[in-house]
Amino acid sequence: MSTIDHIDKNKLPQHIAIIMDGNGRWAKEKGKLRIFGHQNGVKAVREALEATIQVGVKHLTLYAFSTENWNRPRLEVIALMELLVSSLKKEIKTFQKNGVRLNAIGDLSKLPKNCQEKLQETMDMTAHNTNCVLTLALSYSSQEEIVQATKNIAEKVLKGELNVDEITTEVFQQNLYTSNIPNPDLLIRTSGEYRISNFLLWQIAYAEFCFLDKMWPEFEQEDLFKAILDYQQRERRFGKTSEQI
Repeated sequence: MSTIDHIDKNKLPQHIAIIMDGNGRWAKEKGKLRIFGHQNGVKAVREALEATIQVGVKHLTLYAFSTENWNRPRLEVIALMELLVSSLKKEIKTFQKNGVRLNAIGDLSKLPKNCQEKLQETMDMTAHNTNCVLTLALSYSSQEEIVQATKNIAEKVLKGELNVDEITTEVFQQNLYTSNIPNPDLLIRTSGEYRISNFLLWQIAYAEFCFLDKMWPEFEQEDLFKAILDYQQRERRFGKTSEQI
C-alpha cells in the first residue's frame, strides 16, 4: 500500500499552508543562479497542488513572495515576477480541469502591473471552481496584515460603526486577508529551517507544524501525503486535556 492509502479521508486537514523554502540554496549547490531554483520550484508547486487535489484537501496556501523579498537583488525580483506571470499562463488549463480556484493575499498593489493583471484574470477565470482553493501569498507580511486589520477596526470604531466592546477574535479575523478561508490545520516548511518567517502568524495559532529537511525543488507528492499522515497521528487538544476530547 502507498502512503495515500493509509490516510484517513475522514480526518483530513481543511487547510494546508506551505512555506516554500530553499530554492536559492538548492540552485547554489548545483552551481546555478538562484532563479534556476525558482524555476524548478514551479514543479514542486504542481506536485503539492496535485497531491492536495488527489487526497481531497480543500485549501492550499503557498508563501510565494514576502514583503521582505522585495529587498533581494533587482534582477532576481524581476525574474520572479516574470516567472509568476508565465506560470499562471501555463497552469490555467490545469486549474480549470481540476476545479481549482485561485486566490491571492498580501499587498498586491505592489506587484508589477502585468502581474496584477494576469493574477486578476486568472482569479476571475477560476472564480466558480469548487474542488480546491489555491491561495498565493504575494508581497505578504503577516505583521502588516495584523496592523492593517487593526487600522480597519479602529476606523469603524471612529465612524461609530463598531463599539470597542464588540471587538472579538471573530471580528478581528473578519478583517484579515484570509477572512474568507479557514485557518490552516497543517503548516509545512521545507529546507530544514525552523521558523515562521512572518507567515500567517494569527492564523496558525493552533496549526500543527511539519519541518522537512529537503529543499523546495525536491518536494514531491509523497512528502505531502506523509505530512498529512503524521498530522493524523497527533492529538489536537486546542487547550483541553486528552480526557476532554
